Amino acid sequence: MTLSQATAAQSTHGQTADGLYFRACNLCEAICGLQLTVKGGAVVDVRGDPLDPLSHGHICPKGAVIADIHTDPDRLKLPMRRDGDTWTELGWDEALDYVATRLREVQTRHGQDSVAVYQGNPSVHNSGTLLSAGGFVRALGSRSRYSATSMDQLPHHFAAAEMFGHPLLLPIPDIDRSDYFLMLGANPLASNGSIMTAPGMRGRLKALRGRGGKVVLLDPRRTESAEVADEHHFIRPGSDALLLLALLNVIFAEKLDQPGHLAEFTDGLAELRAAAATFTPEKVAQATGVDAETIRRLAREFAAAERAVVYGRIGLSLQAFGGLCQWLLNALNLVTSNLDREGGAMWPLPAFDLLGRAKKGQTYHHRWHSRVRGLPEFDGELPVAALAEEFLTPGEGQLRAFVTIAGNPVLSTPDGEKLDQALAGVEFMVSIDPYLNATTRRADVILPPAVGLETQHYDVVFHHFAVRNTARISDPIFPIGGHQRYDWQIFESLRERLSGEKGSTPDERLELGLKHGPRHTSLEALRAAPHGTDYGPMQPCLPQRLLTAEGRINAAPAPMLADLARLEATLSADVPDLVLIGRRQLRSNNSWMHNVPRLMRGPQRCTLMLNPVDAARLNIQNGQMVEVRSRVGAVTVQAEVTGTLMPGVVSLPHGFGHGRAGVRLEVAAAHAGASANDLTDPEFLDELTGNTAASGVPVKVTAVQVPEESAAD
Repeated sequence: MTLSQATAAQSTHGQTADGLYFRACNLCEAICGLQLTVKGGAVVDVRGDPLDPLSHGHICPKGAVIADIHTDPDRLKLPMRRDGDTWTELGWDEALDYVATRLREVQTRHGQDSVAVYQGNPSVHNSGTLLSAGGFVRALGSRSRYSATSMDQLPHHFAAAEMFGHPLLLPIPDIDRSDYFLMLGANPLASNGSIMTAPGMRGRLKALRGRGGKVVLLDPRRTESAEVADEHHFIRPGSDALLLLALLNVIFAEKLDQPGHLAEFTDGLAELRAAAATFTPEKVAQATGVDAETIRRLAREFAAAERAVVYGRIGLSLQAFGGLCQWLLNALNLVTSNLDREGGAMWPLPAFDLLGRAKKGQTYHHRWHSRVRGLPEFDGELPVAALAEEFLTPGEGQLRAFVTIAGNPVLSTPDGEKLDQALAGVEFMVSIDPYLNATTRRADVILPPAVGLETQHYDVVFHHFAVRNTARISDPIFPIGGHQRYDWQIFESLRERLSGEKGSTPDERLELGLKHGPRHTSLEALRAAPHGTDYGPMQPCLPQRLLTAEGRINAAPAPMLADLARLEATLSADVPDLVLIGRRQLRSNNSWMHNVPRLMRGPQRCTLMLNPVDAARLNIQNGQMVEVRSRVGAVTVQAEVTGTLMPGVVSLPHGFGHGRAGVRLEVAAAHAGASANDLTDPEFLDELTGNTAASGVPVKVTAVQVPEESAAD
C-alpha cells in the first residue's frame, strides 16, 4: 500500500495506517526526499526516495533517524512554567494568556523595544514557523530583533543586497553542469551543500570529475570534501579575501577577464579592477599561506575553464572579512562570465517565490543601530554579538524580556556564558521550543510546538538555494494529540492576544504564493506528485530578476570598497600563535540532534583538533584533556592530534556544551561537550556586516595537569 498523505490514511481510530509515506527531510538544507514505512503506528524503516527529482534517493545519517526525533521521550508537548528550579505543566489557554500579558506588561513599563526576539536556524526548516512567526513578531512591535543569520550567512545576504538588490538573490553553483569547481571554506560533504541545496554532494562532485572536470578546495583543514577534490591547499583563516583579490588581480593583469553580455548591465567593473590592482599574488602569499605560483595557476585555470564556478561558505562568512569574501566570490564569477550561465553561478526560480513582491532599490542595512555599541541593523535585525550587552548594560532602552523561537543562543552566539548570565536576570522570558536546553532552561514559560513527522512542511527558503528547480509538499504522517499545538497555532494565538487581529494559516499563505508564483501551481497539484515536482535546471534570468534601483549589477559597492583599507592593514599585522576555527559534522546540525542515541554513537566528537607540530610544541598528547582560552572564556576538551589541520590552527565543532545545570537531555549528557561559543568574542566582528567572526579567534591551548592519583590508576 502506497500513500502520499497521512490525512487520507488515518484509520477511524485516528491512527496512521500501515504503508509507505513520502516527504522531504527538514533536518538540514539538503531537503532530501524520504520514503518511510509505517507499521503498527510506528516508523519501521526510513530510506531515501529514489524518485525525488533533487535527491535521487540520497539520505544521510540525520534523515535515517528522523523517526527518533518524533519518539524522543525528552520532547515537550505541553506548556511548562518555571518556578525556581521546578517545572509544572500548564493548559494552552492559560499559558498563552500569561505570556501575552507578561510581554505587554514589560513593554508598558520599559518601552516597546525592551522585549528582544531571537529566531534560531530551525525557523527556516519549519514552514509553519517561517510563515507565521513574523505575524507574532510584528504584533509585538519591537525593533530588538536578532537571529542566527548574523552567526552564519549574513555576509552572503549583505553582498547579494549590494550587488543584485535583494538579500535572497544569492547565486547558487550550477554544480551538475560545471567543469571547474573552486571551493573556499566549504565542506559540502558534511553540510550537504549549505546555501547550495545539493543532496548527495559526494556523487555530484565525482560526476563533475568523471566528465573531465576539476575540483579545487582551499581550507585550513583537510576536510571530508578534500577526499573528493583534485587539489587541497591550506589557507590561513581570515585571509580568503586577500586570495580572492589576488585571483582577480591575475585575471585583470593578464587580460583574462571576459564578462561578456553581463557587461551590458553591470556598473563598477573599472573600480573592481582598480581595487584588485595592488593585491598581487606575491603580496598576499605570506599572509594567506598559499604561494604566488599556485595563486597564478588557479586564476588562469579558472579563467580558462569553459564552465567554472567559485563557491565559499561558512569558513568565509564567519570571519573578520566575510562581507568582502562574498562580494569577491560573486565578482570572480562575474568577470569570467560564469555568472547567470550554465555551469556557473545561477539563480533558482522557486514555485513559492519570496521575491515575487519585492521592490527595486530598497535599503536593507544601517537604518538603525544597537544601543550600546552602535552596531548596524540588517534586514530588520541587529547582530547577535550585541545581544548580551543589551541585557546587561543599564540605562534607557535596556532589554528586559526575551522571546526565543526555535533557537539555543546560549550555545549558538558569541560569549554564550555571558548571555547565559544575562538571561538569569531578565524580567520575563518565553521560549517556543520543544526541548528544555541550555537556553530554554532560563525561560519562565516554554511553549512546545509539534515537530517533524507531525507537521506539514514546504521548504520555502531552500528552494531559493537549490541546484535544481523542484517543489514538494510534505503532509503530516502522524496526527498530534489534543493536548498539542502546531507552531503556527502558537504564533497566531499570541498574535491575536497581542493585536486583536487574526492572521491567515500557512496553507492559505502557501496557496496564494503558489498560485501567483512563477509556476502557477497549487497545493493540490503538489500533493498529486508525492515524490516532488521537477521544474528543471536553473536558467539565465538577468537582468530581469535584478532588484537594484537601476536594474543593473553593482560590481563594486561603495561599502565594500571602503572596507578594503581594513583588509590591506592585515598584510603587515602580527599573526596570532594559534587561532580557532569551527567544523561541521554530518551527524548534527548546529546544536540540534545531539539527543538522538543513534547519531551520537561512537567516539567523542567534541574534540579539539590540532596539528602534530603544535601538539609537540605545546607538549600535548593525543587524547589528553586541554584547556582552550580566548579573551572572553575558557573550555576544557579532549585533544585530537591530526595532520589534517594546518599548523597554527585548532578546530572545535560548534553546537555542543549541553552540560549546563537544568538541561533535560538525557542522551546528550554523555556527549555534552564544550561550547565553542564560550570562546567566540562578541567584539571580534566583520565590521562591514556585523556578522560574528567565529573563525580565526586567537586562543591559547595548554595541557590540563592530570592529578597524580589519576595518573597512577
